[in-house]
Amino acid sequence: MMHLCLRYTKDEADARSVLNQGFYKVFKNVEKYDPIKATAYTWIRSIVVNCCLDHIKQKQSSVVTNELTDAEVSSFEPEVNSKIDAGEILELIRKLPPATQAVFNLYVIDGFGHKEIAALLQIKEGTSKWHLSEARNFLKNNLKQKEKTFSE
Repeated sequence: MMHLCLRYTKDEADARSVLNQGFYKVFKNVEKYDPIKATAYTWIRSIVVNCCLDHIKQKQSSVVTNELTDAEVSSFEPEVNSKIDAGEILELIRKLPPATQAVFNLYVIDGFGHKEIAALLQIKEGTSKWHLSEARNFLKNNLKQKEKTFSE
């Protein structure tokens, strides 16, 4: 679960704090767990993800209201992926603004759709698409810079 929190926060201290809040909520609400609806892991994970989203909402000082009707698709060169490790990618993701980071994680890693993300983060669907596009462009540009560093 710590890796999940690290994806949504800027540093380890925030990740630990969010994880602690999540487990506090788990223990506080353990009587509400229904094994028929979900496995314990899934139930706990959803609580922790919601704590991560709450953390992002608290940290976010201004909301970007830019929207896109169709998100721009970015692609990465396969050679770059083989030269960069997961830790470096995580560091790049952590450099994203909180809302953009949340949308990227929810869409790319956790598999949510833009409609679901919009409801979770209380933003418009177009805003979710804009954040995803911004994240992809940021990551693409930074990966290109790393590629140049590797080839030098």
